[in-house]
Formats: sequence, structure tokens, C-alpha cells
Amino acid sequence: MTRIFLAIVLVLPLAAAAQQLASQTGFEAAEAAAQEDPREVVGAPRGQALSGPALDVRTEEVGALLRCPVCQGLSVADSPATMATNMKARVRELLAKGYDEEQILAYFERSYGEFVRLEPPRRGINWLVWLAPPMALLGGLVLVRRTLRRAPIPAPAVEAVAARDTLPADPVLAKNVLRVRELAYGWPGGIPPADRP
Repeated sequence: MTRIFLAIVLVLPLAAAAQQLASQTGFEAAEAAAQEDPREVVGAPRGQALSGPALDVRTEEVGALLRCPVCQGLSVADSPATMATNMKARVRELLAKGYDEEQILAYFERSYGEFVRLEPPRRGINWLVWLAPPMALLGGLVLVRRTLRRAPIPAPAVEAVAARDTLPADPVLAKNVLRVRELAYGWPGGIPPADRP
């Protein structure tokens, strides 16, 4: 039993380290692939070559459509990671050469996979990403509606409210009620003024 425990304790950290090394190597391979000639990947530029402030604005817009492979929750435009900075510089370079948005997205998708897009394209299995949330919401609403229609809402139980001069049947409790009335309302003996002879 001790040997099994010892083997698990030693093997798990080694497996985690190997996985981390493999993921780093994957990023390095993707980064190297992102440096290949864009003409071979997406063809000749279809857009207009940009420069100056228009280039800066367009770089931010296209960078906002790409997911940072390191941060994964941020766009390339928002991420402080070195890889995101390199990707943003490559976007700028491609825009300056005249590549349009779709060509640039296809270029990075070839290197990093479809996951690099922050907004998945509406094609193939990705339709699930777009249709599943509204369908789940609609299904939940139908379920709630069915549940509410089936279960009748019971009328609240109306208890008879005792008149203010009524005393409980229990003599000890009745004595205490009279005492509270005397202290709270100042009624001598706990009897209301209208009921006194």
C-alpha cells in the first residue's frame, strides 16, 4: 500500500511537468507557424494597405477579435502577455500589407486553431455554441410554466382572530394575558375600559 502511494506521489508531479512542457512546446510551435508567409496561408491581400491612425484603429479592432492563447479570457488587444503583443504586432503588419479582417482571422486560425477567435464562426458544430444557450433558456421557461400550471396554489389558511377581550382557556395563560394587558395598556386588572362594570 505504501509503495502504491509513493508511486502516485512521485508520478503525478512528473506527469504534470511533462504536460506543462508539452503545452509550452505547442505554443512555441504555433508561434513559429504564425510567422510563415501569409500568401501561402490565405492568398494575396484583398484589402487596402493601411497606415497612420487608421492602421492603429483597425489593429485594435481586429486584435479584439482574437483570443490570447496565454490568458484565454482576454483578447489580443487587451492582454499584456508577450505572445499577445507579438500577435498584435503581426496583425498590424498584415493590415499594413493590405490583408482584410477575414484573411487575418483565417491566418491565425490556421496557426492556433478555431479557439483563437473570441467569437466562434457560425458554422458546423459551432452552431451549438450559438443555439444551446437560448434553447436551454427556452426549455427552462417551459419547465417552469408546466410546474406552475400543475401545482395549484393553496389558499392561505385564515385563522380566526380572537376578539381583543377574549381570554385563553388555559387559566395560567389567561392570568398572564391579563397581566400583560395591565402593563402594556395600563388597564386595571387587564380588563379593557369598555368591558368594566
